[in-house]
Amino acid sequence: MIRNPVLPGFHPDPSIVRVGEDYYLATSTFEWFPGVRVHHSRDLVHWRPLGGILTERRLLDLSGVPDSGGVWAPDLTYHDGLFHLVYGVMDDYALGYKDVANYLITAPAVEGPWSDPVRLPGRGFDASLYHEDGRSWLLNMVFDSRPGRGFSGIELRPLEGGEPELILPNREITEGPHLYRIDGWYYLMVAEGGTGYEHRVSVLRSRSMSGPYEDDPAGPMLTSRHDPGLELQKAGHGCLVRTQTGEWYLAHLAARPYGNRRCVLGRESALQRVVWEDGWPRVAGGVPAVEVPAPALPAHPWQDDGSFALDRDWSTLRRPATPDWLTADPGGLTVRGGQSPYGLRSPSLVARRVTSRTCSLEAVMRFTPEGVHQSAGITAYYNSRNWHYLALTTDGLVLTTSDRGVRTERLLGPAEGEVRLRVEFDGPAVRFNHGPDLDATILSDEYADEFSDGMARAFGFTGAFVGFWVQDLAGEGCSARFERIAYP
Repeated sequence: MIRNPVLPGFHPDPSIVRVGEDYYLATSTFEWFPGVRVHHSRDLVHWRPLGGILTERRLLDLSGVPDSGGVWAPDLTYHDGLFHLVYGVMDDYALGYKDVANYLITAPAVEGPWSDPVRLPGRGFDASLYHEDGRSWLLNMVFDSRPGRGFSGIELRPLEGGEPELILPNREITEGPHLYRIDGWYYLMVAEGGTGYEHRVSVLRSRSMSGPYEDDPAGPMLTSRHDPGLELQKAGHGCLVRTQTGEWYLAHLAARPYGNRRCVLGRESALQRVVWEDGWPRVAGGVPAVEVPAPALPAHPWQDDGSFALDRDWSTLRRPATPDWLTADPGGLTVRGGQSPYGLRSPSLVARRVTSRTCSLEAVMRFTPEGVHQSAGITAYYNSRNWHYLALTTDGLVLTTSDRGVRTERLLGPAEGEVRLRVEFDGPAVRFNHGPDLDATILSDEYADEFSDGMARAFGFTGAFVGFWVQDLAGEGCSARFERIAYP
């Protein structure tokens, strides 16, 4: 059986592709490096992380992007012996505008080397490619920044050049398009209803690539919106794959809320079995299942040796992991200090996704602050406005919470030199060392959303992280060493 989510924790907007016997699942990464995280499988049951594709500034610049900006909804396809990756970089989304640029890179293998990015045309985000008979087409949703407009439908244009066509008008926040040709029909799969609890996957079809497209009369292919009792909520943003044995599966995002309907783990990736009925691809009951029959493929488990793998399991915030500020060796990590917790250009935070309601991260830190501008420690982090942080400072161990930008501090006691650090998630509570229980649910997608007069000031798209953080506000060259790192 496939057990959902197949990628727990922050792994939204899955794009799945099969190349021979190999399956690759690419997901959004927003303000985190490396951009576009990829997992590999041979059986759709066992998935191993390969790390990220966009590992350097040549491919991605996240300096200054807002919380939940950066890489939105990548699309990974394979055509004429090359992997094609289309990704959008959202520089700003506030106050009714979407400053987004879409790019295309290619590589002979998913591990690279990847070509330099080519800027694509397109007047929106969630771009994807469709390949047919040696040609390629670009799809994307269209965004109109004029007051009262916004989402304006799905656009199609030849990648080699040509005028765009609006092939589907906006219905209800229509985005995330993917196009397939199967048995003489063109099937257009879109995400609708927004990324929250009204999310869904809709499928339409036409005899012509340009449309007109008609809806599946059975309704949405997948949604959780009518049943708050389902374990997997927010189901939407789908992508199809066909196995080498002729079976079909849908990759989609979903979320597992806590009792207050806050999703600390973020939006995760899941798989559903697809059956064809009356010429339409459908999921049983139109709802996401936690357990799904696996395809008729040989089991292909992989064994995690438990070793520390920075490039495979960890991410860095807004800048790539380069030796000028971060080095890893078999014994641990050395992190050179960066900006304040609210800095959007060069923070020094290395972290990994929270993948379970109960988990922990611990390490021994060696650090001596030489002034009030220096601190280092361990964090439970959502974005620049919502985090908990236990840091060694000149005052001792200080536990700080930022709740939508409002800081509160607790002095836990004296400490110096070598300190054992621990952060533990226990459902809706998070605790550090022997400190008090703190609210884990402020580290959730729903809590991070901030709106004013109906317009987004901040989105929450990323899920919670745990990691190590070092500040050096005066740029005086301090570093902290983290050893005996254990997760979970």
